[in-house]
Amino acid sequence: MLVCLVCGMLGGTAVAGAESLTATPDAYDLEEIVVTATRRGENAFAMPYTVNVQGMAELQQVRQIRTIPDAMRELPGVMVQKTGHGQGSPYIRGFTGLRTLFLIDGIRLNNSTFREGPNQYWNTIDPYSVWRLELLKGPSSVLYGSDAIGGTVNAISRAHSNLAANSGLQNRLILRGASAERSLVVRPEVDYANGVISIHAGLSLKTFGDLRAGSGTGNQPKTGYEEQDADLSIRLDLGDKRTLIAAFQHVDQDDAWRVHKTVFGQRWRGTTTGSELRRSFDQQRTLVYLQYQASDVATWLSELALSASYHMQNEERLRVRESGRFDRQGTDVGTFGLWGQVSMPGSVGLWTAGAEFYRDDVDSFRKDYDVDGKLTVIAIQGPVADDASYTTVATYLQNKVPLGDRADLQTGIRYTWSEADAKTVQDPQSGNAISIKDNWGKLTASIRYSRKLDGEGKTRVFAGVSQGFRAPNLSDLTRFDSARSNEIETPVSGLEHENFITYEVGTKFIRTRFDGQLSLFYTSIDKLIIRTPTGRIIDGENEITKRNAGSGFVKGIEFQGRYHFSNAWYLFGNLTWIDGEVDTFSKAGRPHVAEPLDRLMPVRLYLGSRWQPLQRNFWLEGLLSVADQQSKLSTRDAADTDRIPPGGTPGYAMLTLRSGWKVSDSLQLSLSLENVFDKNYRIHGSGLNEPGRNLVLSLFWQPQQ
Repeated sequence: MLVCLVCGMLGGTAVAGAESLTATPDAYDLEEIVVTATRRGENAFAMPYTVNVQGMAELQQVRQIRTIPDAMRELPGVMVQKTGHGQGSPYIRGFTGLRTLFLIDGIRLNNSTFREGPNQYWNTIDPYSVWRLELLKGPSSVLYGSDAIGGTVNAISRAHSNLAANSGLQNRLILRGASAERSLVVRPEVDYANGVISIHAGLSLKTFGDLRAGSGTGNQPKTGYEEQDADLSIRLDLGDKRTLIAAFQHVDQDDAWRVHKTVFGQRWRGTTTGSELRRSFDQQRTLVYLQYQASDVATWLSELALSASYHMQNEERLRVRESGRFDRQGTDVGTFGLWGQVSMPGSVGLWTAGAEFYRDDVDSFRKDYDVDGKLTVIAIQGPVADDASYTTVATYLQNKVPLGDRADLQTGIRYTWSEADAKTVQDPQSGNAISIKDNWGKLTASIRYSRKLDGEGKTRVFAGVSQGFRAPNLSDLTRFDSARSNEIETPVSGLEHENFITYEVGTKFIRTRFDGQLSLFYTSIDKLIIRTPTGRIIDGENEITKRNAGSGFVKGIEFQGRYHFSNAWYLFGNLTWIDGEVDTFSKAGRPHVAEPLDRLMPVRLYLGSRWQPLQRNFWLEGLLSVADQQSKLSTRDAADTDRIPPGGTPGYAMLTLRSGWKVSDSLQLSLSLENVFDKNYRIHGSGLNEPGRNLVLSLFWQPQQ
């Protein structure tokens, strides 16, 4: 069947991992099995959730994505803000950063140092190591705990791909080049499978030059960076539907600048530039894990899954001020994780139960130097507390029960306990070392309902109420670092957890020529931790602290659909409208007022058409991307003049053309011309403009055995 590029909820990708090239970039399959929404494999169409699924072929061969955040940009309800070319942060239903959760094979990427607002950590996932991406929108705290507010993304790696049982040795080479990025990616891969053992190994070598924006801005200096990634997995078939997987991932990103904070920033539509001579980041991430999976274990136990992991995430920032003095700061976070889950059929539906444990151990540093490079200060802490830990323990229970032949009811409950223990924190008032220790417990619940409106199940309605929460993390409590433009965030104690409740209704439908999904959601916000000006000036920046003072809401409508004109030609697209506001303190000493959410997503439309003749080895696609002007600004948005123009971010319309050609059984080419008319535009809240006219060419070569 044909491909659904945007409507991943309905289709996604069913292309196997690296076993073969295919003339069809991805397959449309109504029986797509999704894991993230329920922590066990279930049919996406039947779920009472809004889910988007994207597979390897769609991401690499159709859209030719550069980063994981780029993989999210054409999905409804998602806006990808980019502070820098190496730093992308998706806003999902109005939330980003520490209020969105990223998983790698069910293991948390989020740690307790993730900060408020956009951050760069999703860019440390190599898209070439991913087999498929699953996005579950809205709060999923019952299954995944703190942070899972706007949405949860699960990157299912090549370790879990379906290599052919006896495929032998297979090699693959991927090349990607892009003109506006001046980039080159080289990706060799090796796979081996003999029916008992499957081995995958890949190496990604990436170089990105300075990014050229559209007409009027052109070259954006200091936006290039280097990256080297590696992944290795071994999968053992133990028989009797039992599998053991060992996996390793490593990402090393060097010299990725936040240009808008420096004198190299480019003025656009009235934006300002920073005064620093340099602000660059080095990122490293290493994940090792062991996972065991078993099915049909006993009559009372249908599934068992166990996971043990160790995740090391390192970041270092170099900042050179206008005077020439500079500082280096960074964090090292080592996270040990354990989780286990069972699924049990019962007299009342299907039960899923699990427990998890995560512990972050954090070291943090900062060193200041004079213009001659002489060390002048070794600070008490870096961007967050030094010698700190953060522990989370949780257990959850979920039940799915049929209500007659046409309806299902899904309920869940979870208890989470978290503790922060920061031994070395700098007091913002005295400058002396202090400690902060606190803990939080939270019970959350959800209830979801799905019903067929016809006997064949071609039309469904769904509704749900889901609680979400976020416990204060080490960044909330102990951050002593730059925040937005001309702001510095300082430590605080006594914070409580944030609370969210999302109400959602929607419908999914499949017809002979037309299929799609419509969702309406409303999220209430209570005790949001908001940044608050104190009136003090520290090192030339305005001090802000945090307090649980934010109440408000986010609401929105998402539609995605597809219409078939013929077997070879169809139209697809999606539309998003989101609005929201939250109480905030606009100035020190002033009462809080209701303002728009920070970086509120503008109304956005994607509309595309695809032509793929049957029994042919090529396809063509055109995609129109339209975003309205965003003039709804919070006080902090309006003050962020390095990234947001006065009055808001202008709207845009941008055309992309894509094509693919299966040259032979061993070789496939993908070619895209992005931003055909060289539009000069910016995603709302970003620190740089998007690529101008950009020719992207990818080559996939896999010799036949």
